[in-house]
Amino acid sequence: MSQLLAGARRAVTESVSGLPREFWWLWTSTLVNRLGGFVATFLVLYLTSEKGYSAAYAGLVVSLYGLGGVVASLGGGVMADRLGRRPTLLIAQTGTALSVAALGFVHHPAAIAAVAGLVGMATSASRPAVQAMMADIVPPKDRVRAFSLNYWAINLGFAISAMAAGFIAEYSYLAGFLGEAAMTLVCAVLIFVKLPESRPEQPAGAGGAAGPAVGMGTVLRDRRFMGVVGLSFLIALIFMQGHMGVPLAMGEDGLSPSDYGVVMALNGILIVALQIPVTRFIEHRDPRRLLMLSSLLVGYGFGLTAFAGSIGFYALTVAVWTLAEIVNAPTQTGLVVRLSPVHGRGRYQGMYTMTWSVATLVAPLVAGSVMDRFGAEWLWGLCAALGTVAGLGYWALMRNLPEGTREEPAERAAAPAGGAASGAASGTASGTASGKAGTAGAAGAAGAAGTAGAASGSAGAGAVRPGR
Repeated sequence: MSQLLAGARRAVTESVSGLPREFWWLWTSTLVNRLGGFVATFLVLYLTSEKGYSAAYAGLVVSLYGLGGVVASLGGGVMADRLGRRPTLLIAQTGTALSVAALGFVHHPAAIAAVAGLVGMATSASRPAVQAMMADIVPPKDRVRAFSLNYWAINLGFAISAMAAGFIAEYSYLAGFLGEAAMTLVCAVLIFVKLPESRPEQPAGAGGAAGPAVGMGTVLRDRRFMGVVGLSFLIALIFMQGHMGVPLAMGEDGLSPSDYGVVMALNGILIVALQIPVTRFIEHRDPRRLLMLSSLLVGYGFGLTAFAGSIGFYALTVAVWTLAEIVNAPTQTGLVVRLSPVHGRGRYQGMYTMTWSVATLVAPLVAGSVMDRFGAEWLWGLCAALGTVAGLGYWALMRNLPEGTREEPAERAAAPAGGAASGAASGTASGTASGKAGTAGAAGAAGAAGTAGAASGSAGAGAVRPGR
């Protein structure tokens, strides 16, 4: 027993040691931000139960929230490269705090919809900057650990906030909105006071002139990267079915919204428990194989749902695709870091983050259409097919991928021999990917829509998940 405890302590020490102080301040701001999460969790419940609006209106508002995220993902990436990471985070988080607070006071349906769109925009605008800043301040050899720790903080903070938010919602929704606004302002202050600007200088070209600029056109013309963006979108569509198709299927099997909440809670519990040890296992392994494996796991994990009929079997399917999420999250966004030029990280991360925002809009349509026309079994078969296509796509796209990252020469030289492999597998899972509001958000939305309609409830759940 003592040897086991000593081994656990050693593993924890090795996982957290050697990272820059600036990373820990950014990590802390991430944790505080997720501890304050309320809107993403209870937006549907607030609109249907508290305000008495229809499920259709709630779905519209949540869609506007997601649409705001689509727009802001690209805008936030451009801001991170042009203005800098620190100003972008300060503007986005202050905007989030103000818009969230305003959401608690507006009453007209049009005003609620407009402010919800602003909340989605402000929330998503910060994610590319967080991802780019982490890539800036953490050496390539340590990124896989750093970004996995950040992903762990996202899930830990959200798990705690989801439980607390439920009690707060019973007392006052306004208190929940104001609490999230206050916590977001705390994050903005932490960023402003503790974190210096990390944006790399534009590299010099021949004769000392500025190197070639990176614009959105550069990103769009990068065929390999845009291929990765397309594959990420397929993966996001599959993951979103945890908050679209799964609650519908469980309802058809006679299971209650609370059963769905219990099953989905397993997702967050497993991530908190396994993210760090699994990261230690995959840290220096071939990212091509990891992405192919995780694609197959998520596809066939959801595919198994076709055979589920009990809460235990549904829990088994969640465990399978959660393992895929744990492997995919740092590896996938690490590939984005590897393919991004240093002075274009914000734009590249913004384009990647946008895939999750778009998936929140498309996934409800896919799930509803397939299940209504062909049945749930066809939806789960489609998930398995998409996972297979994504796995083969990663295998093809990463053939002949140059070693190392598109770093400045000085940064490459500072990395030890294993840095290339670490850099390839590193990434941030938030953004998504991430910040992730899926587990409790979906459970809350499913509960809210239990009386208003299962289809609209599941659509609302997925739409409020801002990715990884």
